[in-house]
Amino acid sequence: MARILIVEDELKIARFLELELKHEGYDVIITGDGRQGLEKALNDDVDLVILDIMLPGINGIEVCRRIRHESQVPIIMLTAKDDVSDKVAGLDTGADDYMTKPFAIEELLARIRVALNRKQNKKEPKPTTLQIKKLKLNLASHSAYYGDDELTLTKKEYELLEYMIKNKNIVLSREQMLNNVWDYEYFGDTNVVDVYIRYLRQKIDEKYGIHLISTVRGVGYIIKDNDQ
Repeated sequence: MARILIVEDELKIARFLELELKHEGYDVIITGDGRQGLEKALNDDVDLVILDIMLPGINGIEVCRRIRHESQVPIIMLTAKDDVSDKVAGLDTGADDYMTKPFAIEELLARIRVALNRKQNKKEPKPTTLQIKKLKLNLASHSAYYGDDELTLTKKEYELLEYMIKNKNIVLSREQMLNNVWDYEYFGDTNVVDVYIRYLRQKIDEKYGIHLISTVRGVGYIIKDNDQ
């Protein structure tokens, strides 16, 4: 459950946001003071901050600036007027997004979801390798290895192998492989896929005596990670 900090001195707005966010399943903390908001943002392990600009104690722009010195928590700024300077100041000090009052709660909820998803994606670095048993792909260098042996693959052979391993245990049609590896249609001629599957089988299956790529008659091809 994501924890959201609301820093808003207008009690009715704060209460409204609290009810809506709790209804959506979020854990909510509220404060109406800039100094308290800064303290909670840095110390209360929150996942997102909804931050008003006009606040007692410290204004929202300064709170945002100080948060950014120590944390990359997503911040959505709220401003009471459609003032470009407020928006620019908020974004320049590190806010991820802004909303102008009055706003539709549905739009705010959508922006919250986007900000939280972006934060989650940053937490989960993209893999640099793919591996099935002894076969390993290095995504950064576009190289492939079977055990300690580096495979000599063409660009398209590597891209086809990578696509199939990323979709392991899924039967892929020839059309899917054409569209995702070659990035254009062959107007019904899918023979090129069969040709490249044969190349991969010669360089991997036949060379190392394994059964990596399976044919599913009438459908396409599959790589399984549980074959011996």
